[in-house]
Amino acid sequence: MKVYTKTGDEGQTSLLSRERVSKDHVRVDAYGTVDEANAAMGLAKALTGQDWAAALIDRIQTELIALNADLATDAAASGQEPRIAKSHVAGLEAIIDSLEEKRIPQRYFVNSGGTPAAAALDLARTVVRRAERRAVTLLRSGEVSRPVLLYLNRLSDLLFVLARRLEQEAIIAAATRQVMAALPGGNFILQQEENTMLAKAKQMMAAAEEKAREIGVPVVIAVVDEGGNLVAQQRMDGALLASISLSLDKAYSALALKMSTEEAAALAVPGESLFGLNTANGGRLIVFGGGLPIVKNGQVIGGIGVSGGSVEQDIAVARAGMAVY
Repeated sequence: MKVYTKTGDEGQTSLLSRERVSKDHVRVDAYGTVDEANAAMGLAKALTGQDWAAALIDRIQTELIALNADLATDAAASGQEPRIAKSHVAGLEAIIDSLEEKRIPQRYFVNSGGTPAAAALDLARTVVRRAERRAVTLLRSGEVSRPVLLYLNRLSDLLFVLARRLEQEAIIAAATRQVMAALPGGNFILQQEENTMLAKAKQMMAAAEEKAREIGVPVVIAVVDEGGNLVAQQRMDGALLASISLSLDKAYSALALKMSTEEAAALAVPGESLFGLNTANGGRLIVFGGGLPIVKNGQVIGGIGVSGGSVEQDIAVARAGMAVY
């Protein structure tokens, strides 16, 4: 199917009802303006570099597609229930409240352009305001549902708050880098969050938890750094309390021995080189499966431990966590 259809060459287009209207019809103008805002939000999503913000923008973009379908439909004439409801408006209000809780109040007029992503969000906000004005015209003639108008109004507020929140985070990050650079050994630069051990640990635990849910066993997952210090640990609902210490000890054992606890188990039986290993170090060294060393560029930099299921299940969950590292 060709992109160009030639059906609009006479200055007309079709609504969802297939009614032909002029391309400057107020309804077409309204959903076309929302489309502009959606594109500007897409630019912000590409620029933000923040996964949580990109996911939020993507969710709203999906809702705007439904909103545009409402704008392209005469609900009264079609008898169709609007796609955007009051619950969508309440959802935006909840997001605004959440963003405001973490935003430093500003008592002055804000000029756009603090960051590229915030500038794109401010652009989207002004376009949404224009779309809202078009929707008011439609509402006056009864050709649009009220939740659509309310949604556009709340969306412009949300985009403003989101832009300020992203600017605030950029300012804090820049200030932190300057402070750390001024400290002794001032060439130290904080790692980007996605490159920290904690961020990696969270990713590993999420993948491990997904595997545990897949096989239907609640577990405890622990990750330690190269010094054997706990980086992160999480216990799924229903996991054994004993698994809290066992998962940590498995992670530590894999790091200390530079091998999986499954391998250690094979070497700790009578007649093998590590027989009696489980009695060393106060009994902390674990010699059954579920612990894996974390290796980067050939160096062991940590360990992951899983406890809660059978040995085979713990090994499978730990391997799932390692697969994302």
